[in-house]
Amino acid sequence: MESVGMLRTGLCLLRAVRPRPARAARAASSQAPLAGVTVVDMTRVLAGPFCTMLLADLGADVIKIERPERGDDTRAWGPPFVGDQSCYFVSINRSKRSVAVNIATPEGQNIVRQLAKKADVLVENFLPGKMAALGLDYARLHALNDTLIYCSISGYGQTGPYAARPGYDVIAASLGGLLHITGDEDGPPAKVGVAMTDLATGLYAHGAIMAALLQRYRDGEGQHVLCDLLSSQVACLANLASNYLNGGQEARRLGTAHESIVPYQMFRTRDSHLTLGAGNSAQFTDLCVKLGLPRLLEDERFASNELRVRHRHELVPVLEARLAECTTAEWLRVLDGSAFPYGPVNNMEQVFSDPQVLHNGLVEEVDHPTAGRLRVVAPPVSYSKAENRVRAPPPLLGQHTDEVLRQFMALDDHRLAELRQRGVIQ
Repeated sequence: MESVGMLRTGLCLLRAVRPRPARAARAASSQAPLAGVTVVDMTRVLAGPFCTMLLADLGADVIKIERPERGDDTRAWGPPFVGDQSCYFVSINRSKRSVAVNIATPEGQNIVRQLAKKADVLVENFLPGKMAALGLDYARLHALNDTLIYCSISGYGQTGPYAARPGYDVIAASLGGLLHITGDEDGPPAKVGVAMTDLATGLYAHGAIMAALLQRYRDGEGQHVLCDLLSSQVACLANLASNYLNGGQEARRLGTAHESIVPYQMFRTRDSHLTLGAGNSAQFTDLCVKLGLPRLLEDERFASNELRVRHRHELVPVLEARLAECTTAEWLRVLDGSAFPYGPVNNMEQVFSDPQVLHNGLVEEVDHPTAGRLRVVAPPVSYSKAENRVRAPPPLLGQHTDEVLRQFMALDDHRLAELRQRGVIQ
């Protein structure tokens, strides 16, 4: 009860510190966890927009600041396109409002300052020092709004020997060890199929912003949240980092196999591939029975996971030979109801026709003003008492410029036309 009381006190304090602007008619429902939270999104490409999309799905009013004429780089990243929209941009920018502002101009910078004065969160992923050069750094915006959560996403951190370098997923994944541990055992380093370092950083930033909001509700104060690709990637090394730091064991590429669990990898079947794992001896017993290999249970080399890891090169070829005798569909029927995890290696068509994916409702449709009906991957998290859903299509460039500037700055048609004529807004 004391913590609830503290939370209520913090909420009251926050509301006393800064009145909230009137919400547009499209504001999130009260069942949305972040209803009433305004986010100024000054990010481009993937890590930042992914983070802010997660906040938008939870009901935040995310105002995406974009360059006039060009907008976010990913608007041009195609093919493929759906209608006139890049599929890349569509994937990470739903449920946002787009405001096209030239922040290289003093008036454009002032627009951002006025939005930040009334916002709860600002997220940016410019090179360190760029926001300060624009007069939009944390210190100056904090002076205007001391309750603002200001999140900076960078490649390597705000300071240090690499701070001035552009940050890209594959470079941070290289520096942070992910490429070194990805690929076949006897092959070269390999890139992961999607930009997991960017996505992990977006997830870290999303969680950090949520924590900062919770702290603000307790003490009424904002703060600067710092995230970077390299640190996120190193943090995601997980057990392999611990193996090195505590066990002195250098990581190596193992294809789809696992450093510390055997068997736990992909196997070729007669017609495709199947992935399975046995994390304990009970699961290994069930696996041997299902595959018709009971003799393996009598082999002392495979009596425990530790021994199976030591003797992987004797065990894995036996499993490979057996699994290659039947098709994936035949093995799936045999393995139904097994105590160990297993599954086929699906392509995109198979993913989105998979019965469990369909059951989980992982695809939603939304109407776009120029591209028509869009299909997007739905939020993967659900709540018993709150909404987490796709709320609107990805915006057209500058689609909401007038709407937002009227709402937050009370600009009239004459002033909007004047700013547009001078190239400050689009």
